[in-house]
Amino acid sequence: MLTWTHVPPWVLLILGLAGVGFLALGLFWTIRRTPARTPARTPHDVVLHVCGRIYARFLHRLSIRGREHIPSGRTPGAMIVIANHTAGVDPILIAAACPFPIRWMMAEDMRVKKLEWLWRWQQVIFVSRSGRDRSAVREALRHLESGGAIGIFPEGSLERPARQIRPFQRGVGVMIHRSRARVMPLVIEGTPQVDPAWSSLWRRSKSSVTAHEIIDYSTTDLRGAEIADDLRSRYLAWTGWKANDQPRGASGIDEGARAKGRPEAPVPDESVASNPESNAA
Repeated sequence: MLTWTHVPPWVLLILGLAGVGFLALGLFWTIRRTPARTPARTPHDVVLHVCGRIYARFLHRLSIRGREHIPSGRTPGAMIVIANHTAGVDPILIAAACPFPIRWMMAEDMRVKKLEWLWRWQQVIFVSRSGRDRSAVREALRHLESGGAIGIFPEGSLERPARQIRPFQRGVGVMIHRSRARVMPLVIEGTPQVDPAWSSLWRRSKSSVTAHEIIDYSTTDLRGAEIADDLRSRYLAWTGWKANDQPRGASGIDEGARAKGRPEAPVPDESVASNPESNAA
């Protein structure tokens, strides 16, 4: 039987170079064919975004529903993207579904140093566990004022058990009201339910991101907590999932999740979001 050990090394070298060449040509063709559908500004960004889409498609078999509700351009205007939080892979799946860049708000103590290049590339806005980080709120509001998109997980922690909607933090509603930005709600399902949450990055799944109609709360009389409650009610209606009202600790962090080493996704404290310029206590 003929095996690879019988193939001369120079033949393997030629085949390898040919494979690399075809891969490079394929990537170049993809970039040239779809520049307007990526949030990239440089060739480096284009390559990383395309690789992220390939990763989401093949490792997580990502399906995207409600595409008609996702803005098709790279500059959708001031927008707050919100989603239920299921796993560490959530932001990557959302980035693969959206053709515009999103700056995520993320817990400071989840800032893995080895991924600093990624945080800088994505321009992540880090928030302290206390939720009283005025500089982070100011940065998020400035980005929205410039017409950018901010990503927030309004539950403030991972959904555990899965397919249950936790209370939405009031600070999210305050930021929506203060910025007058439109809200694009997404529902994530099917991600790997593993601990720690980051291990979902290398676990196979059949995940989906469903986009619902964009909401403009600036045309309503709702404010702060009312907006947060309204959004949660919509998620409960869309999904049909159970409402999980398990209380968090005094710091606003899910103590049960912390004990099991699960990352949190803190959101701004209500008082900070409503008055980010005030002095710290």
